[in-house]
Amino acid sequence: MKNYTITVNGTAYDVTVEENGAGSDNAAPAAAPAPKAAPKAAAAPKAAAAGGTPINAPMRGTIVDIKVKVGDKVTNGTVVAVLEAMKMENDIVCDKDGVVAAVCVNKGEAVETGAAVITIN
Repeated sequence: MKNYTITVNGTAYDVTVEENGAGSDNAAPAAAPAPKAAPKAAAAPKAAAAGGTPINAPMRGTIVDIKVKVGDKVTNGTVVAVLEAMKMENDIVCDKDGVVAAVCVNKGEAVETGAAVITIN
């Protein structure tokens, strides 16, 4: 039996490893799987227009449609984009009247909760 301390994301774990009887014939141990490539760093979010009000994603998901473009007039309740999360499509709506100052996401882009989808003035 061997004891190890393993640190994962800054948290230390004490682990005890017990050898089983199958490996007692001095056979070479199986090769460890190759480490997975590190995930790509997320692209920096596009800057919101100065002084504008962002309309944010209510949850993590993928943008499947953008219903407005820069310069469009929108009113309270206007659907500005469609977000797919957990295999369901969710409308992202404006909460005030204004003019679209910036579209901060692209169709097919994955977004996190609270990410700016559009900015209105």
